[in-house]
Amino acid sequence: MPKETKSEITRREFLTSTAALGATALAASLTSTNFAFAASTDTIRVGLIGCGGRGSGAAGNCLASSQNIELVALGDLFEDRVNGARDNLKGLGAGYKVTPDKCFTGFDAYKKVLAADVDMVILATPPGFRPIHLAAAIEAGKHVFMEKPVAVDPTGIRSVIASAQKAKQKGLGLVAGTQRRHQLGYVEVMKRVNDGAIGDIVSGQCYWNQGGLWAHERGQDETDVEWQIRNWLYFAWLSGDHIVEQHVHNLDVIQWAMKDVPPTRVVGMGGRQSRVQPVYGHIFDHFALDIEYPNGAHVMSMCRQIDGCENNVSERIEGTKGGSNCGGSIWGETTYNAPGGGKDAYVQEHTDLIASIRSGQPLNEGERIAHSTMVAIMGRMSAYTGKAVTWDMAMNSKLDLMPKDLKFGPMAVAEVAVPGKTQFV
Repeated sequence: MPKETKSEITRREFLTSTAALGATALAASLTSTNFAFAASTDTIRVGLIGCGGRGSGAAGNCLASSQNIELVALGDLFEDRVNGARDNLKGLGAGYKVTPDKCFTGFDAYKKVLAADVDMVILATPPGFRPIHLAAAIEAGKHVFMEKPVAVDPTGIRSVIASAQKAKQKGLGLVAGTQRRHQLGYVEVMKRVNDGAIGDIVSGQCYWNQGGLWAHERGQDETDVEWQIRNWLYFAWLSGDHIVEQHVHNLDVIQWAMKDVPPTRVVGMGGRQSRVQPVYGHIFDHFALDIEYPNGAHVMSMCRQIDGCENNVSERIEGTKGGSNCGGSIWGETTYNAPGGGKDAYVQEHTDLIASIRSGQPLNEGERIAHSTMVAIMGRMSAYTGKAVTWDMAMNSKLDLMPKDLKFGPMAVAEVAVPGKTQFV
């Protein structure tokens, strides 16, 4: 077995596991959509596409979220991932209904899951595949929970937006794994911020500075493509770089505070100082951004994955009447401390999706998370090229990182970007 160079650090180690608004907030008519479920007694059959640690975790969260949910199909590129998920998920109780004939592997495994009589799918493969899998799921008429980020390049972002719009037309639920949007403290604070509790936002800061993550050393028999996919964090075509894969959480909170209005431009810088060995592919290990919004507000953003440095995972905004740390309190002319307690936010996001489907008013977070992901992509593009990147530049960019006719075999590792030399595409 290939060894791991560092134990994986999950999102759970950095986030407060509290809750969001519950199903009672989702009033609806049962006849408003052909995809509505009549009651909580109706079983929703779920397929998992992407059977790594986050996929297995999301499947468990989904089964724990609501009554009458069944996991019935598994799909992944690799057989060992499917087998590992089967072993890990069997202990989840009566909701685990996966049979051997509903376990699929290969590049077309997602198609087989979609054809396996499921009502909903969880998309948890490396993010580079997300636009392809989402488009297929919506075309097949499935509700979707998709992990963040939802793309790694502007081509993928445009695809996700198109799929989100199609999901609305078809009455399909679409929720993203930005669980802060379903976490009680964040929900209550941000509701007040958006209602004007701190006035007009003039500045902000957000951080995801931590140590290194796991890395997959290449196995003796692994082709270039297999190794890169198993080691997906370190290749922009798969992860988007860590500014996209991880820091999107914090940038999404800033977008929430700005009422999801896209920024006008981003100026970024970054580099690769610590993780320089071949196992770390070609991505950077630190970034810093200046994000400018249409109202003139500037947000400073930092993310870093380097051992031995000070850690900080947080957000902060300042307005004309006060400020907030977004997930806990408000200060200034208005003071407020968010309540604690509630359901695990990783479970709550599934609870909210399932409740919305059953109510006949399915949630659709697709365009919102596409925009937040695009902010992160803009930051990477600016840091890689050394150029200021505007929203229009990014939305019109032809950059498409997904290899054509992908199959196991040779694939050179992309060169490390050099600001001032790497060209904007």
